Amino acid sequence: MLTPDLTEALDTAWRLLERGAKDRRSPVHTPAIASITPAGLPDQRTMVLRAASREAATLRFHTDARSPKCAALDAGAVHVLAYHPGQSLQLRLSGTAEVITQGPLIEQAWSASTRFARRCYMAQAAPGSPLAAPGSGLPAHVEGQEPNDADLVEARANFALLLVHVGQIDWLHLAHTGHRRAGFNRDAASGAWSGEWRLP
Repeated sequence: MLTPDLTEALDTAWRLLERGAKDRRSPVHTPAIASITPAGLPDQRTMVLRAASREAATLRFHTDARSPKCAALDAGAVHVLAYHPGQSLQLRLSGTAEVITQGPLIEQAWSASTRFARRCYMAQAAPGSPLAAPGSGLPAHVEGQEPNDADLVEARANFALLLVHVGQIDWLHLAHTGHRRAGFNRDAASGAWSGEWRLP
C-alpha cells in the first residue's frame, strides 16, 4: 500500500469496516470489543460485526440482552480493535455504546436473522451462568436443530443490539519500509471528520 492522503486513509478504514460487516471471511468481520467493568477492570470479547455506517458513524453488533456486558456497555466508553493482515492495517475505534432492545431497528435486525442465528437467544439462562457440565444452555429439542417460529417467540426478548457510536479512529499501516499512522476525530455536532498524521 502506498502512503495515502488523510482522506484516502479514512475512506479505507470505513470501506474495510463496511465490507467486514457483509463478508464473514473478512478478518474485520470479528473485531475485539473492549470496555471497563463496573469494578474498573478491562473486559474484552470478540463479536461479529453486523453493520457499519460511515454516514451515521456507527458499528452494529448483536448480543444477548441478559448478558452482564450489556449493563456494563450501555452509555459507556467502548473500544473496537480490528486488524486486516492482507492490508497490514490495524484500526482502533473509540466511542460510546448504546444497547437497544426495542424499536424498528431491532425488529428489522431480528427479522433479517436466520432461525439458526436466533436460536442463540433461546438459551435458558443468561450468558456466563454456571452449568453442571459443558453445554449450550439451549432447550434439548433444538440442540443441533433449526427451531421453528413458535420456538423463537420468547427468544426475541433476549435479543439486543449493541450500537457503537464512533468518535475516534486510529489508523495504522504496518510496513517493513516504515509504518504510517493517522488519527481521526469526529465532530459530534456537524458529523465532520478531521485527521492528522501521527508517529507510529
